[in-house]
Amino acid sequence: MHVTTVTWRRCEQPLDPAPLLHSLRVHAVPGVEVVEGDTVRRLVVVQGKPAVVEARLTTDLVELRGAPAAELTRIASHWFGLDDDLDAVRRALATDPAVGPLVRRRPALRILGHLDGFEAAVTTVLGQQVSLAAMRTFGGRLAAAYGTPGPGGLLLPPTPDRLAAVDPPELQAVVRITHARARTLHALASACADGLVLAPGVDVHDVRARLLALPGIGPWTADYLALRVLGDRDALPVGDLVLRRALDVPSPGDVARAAEAWRPFRAFAAVHLWTSRASAL
Repeated sequence: MHVTTVTWRRCEQPLDPAPLLHSLRVHAVPGVEVVEGDTVRRLVVVQGKPAVVEARLTTDLVELRGAPAAELTRIASHWFGLDDDLDAVRRALATDPAVGPLVRRRPALRILGHLDGFEAAVTTVLGQQVSLAAMRTFGGRLAAAYGTPGPGGLLLPPTPDRLAAVDPPELQAVVRITHARARTLHALASACADGLVLAPGVDVHDVRARLLALPGIGPWTADYLALRVLGDRDALPVGDLVLRRALDVPSPGDVARAAEAWRPFRAFAAVHLWTSRASAL
């Protein structure tokens, strides 16, 4: 495998690195993903083998190394949303009283994707109704027990087949989560092992319906995964508490009504609102 370095200059792909790095940092599962300063490192399966891929994000460039150039281009586009037309986003959202000022403040804000849809779904389930710190702890235990050691001292997260073969009581005991949460993880793993694909390009409506049919997965989880994993730029978790607080409205219905003006870029509006509420930013 020929390894190279690929660099995108800021003039070609405008990018606001701080929100991306903050999100990567607070979601990084121990042993699976490492974020140090402006650099993130994780394993990615390339040509059937795990490779350590490293991305450096600054206001001047996006630089990736660790895999062939074509793979790095695909990875960067999905991971950091580099294919999105930010001019179109700005035109659509600029006049909105709630989101417009945020877009003007951060015109290069992009949507962070995820390189492993199943991993993202698992950590999202583990993070339901707990802190991000607790989610990382649960995710680290899961990866240590059922992941695969790879180069660079990193772990490949568990595959759907691996987790589908583990009984919920064992998951509960090993990860130290509730029985209901273990049951949801097992159902999710079984569905993905049976062919449910969580990746860009799938039928978003079909995937959402299949996710909602699983025990313990509700609209917020399905819509969040559509936004972060499936690449749906109009996805919006209307029940999100942070969005309600950012808009100063009492109900999901109020969020949904306000969001009609944001179509077809409701996902961008959500990320701008989330970013505005992140104390570290």
